[in-house]
Amino acid sequence: MSVPPFLDLPAAARAVRLSTARGSFAAHVIDPPDAPGDEGTVLLVPGFTGSKEDFIGLLEPLARAGFRVVAVDGRGQFESGGPRAEAAYAQPELARDVLALARTVGGGGRVHLLGHSLGGLIARAAVLADAAPFASLTLLSSGPAEVAPSQRQRLELLLAALSAMPMDDIWQEIRKLDPAPGSEGDAPFPVAEADASRATAAFLERRWMANVPEQLAVTGRQLASEPDRVAELAGVPLPVHVVSGATDDAWPVPLLDAMAERLGARRSVVAGAGHSPNADRPAETARALAAFWHGRDAG
Repeated sequence: MSVPPFLDLPAAARAVRLSTARGSFAAHVIDPPDAPGDEGTVLLVPGFTGSKEDFIGLLEPLARAGFRVVAVDGRGQFESGGPRAEAAYAQPELARDVLALARTVGGGGRVHLLGHSLGGLIARAAVLADAAPFASLTLLSSGPAEVAPSQRQRLELLLAALSAMPMDDIWQEIRKLDPAPGSEGDAPFPVAEADASRATAAFLERRWMANVPEQLAVTGRQLASEPDRVAELAGVPLPVHVVSGATDDAWPVPLLDAMAERLGARRSVVAGAGHSPNADRPAETARALAAFWHGRDAG
């Protein structure tokens, strides 16, 4: 799971609810300082078990680069909520949500769309359905098809648990496999850092418990069975950016390299980052994103 580098919103950012033709979505929004956002609007779509907080480290640097930034919780994720019906979370439905969000936040202009992991698969589906609202597509740690075999095995365990166990019991099992920061008792670092770590652990549990189980089940199956749609996307006349960390346990980095080649896409690798460069190395990730959206060479 993505772990936000911190939880407090930058002073210039605000938590809002966005009303769209597809319903209401929780979001974080930040505008450029002393500027109207002439560089455009960026829409950030989180991954599986994630939320808008996964992008919190990108908000301020991207705003300083001149962009209006909107990070959302998708349908059934954290603070957006959603129905207890699996049909609501089919990929075409989630793609329609992204299209509605883009039309709402774009203000008549085209939007730079970024999807992280599962969010990249949903963003790709939105672009394939209708590319008109978008100025570009960034696939952040999101691959060409289903996730790697090791991750499919973990998804199978989670899917089985979702059908048999309450969410709080599943969380306890997740903690055993992937301990949350601050969940192991007293931390061997200063009190302020220990308090921050415990706050992050509490947030991760609260976010998990707020997810709609049916959303997790359907999108988990999507991750385990997504077809390769790279050839379709390559036929869309839209600039594409493939970004990842130097390592990735969901899609191997060489696979992401090959996908970028097939797409004729910009390729950026964030040193020192894993599957969530937005959380692991937000400043470096923001620089690579802004360079692409400005039309400059990231190097």
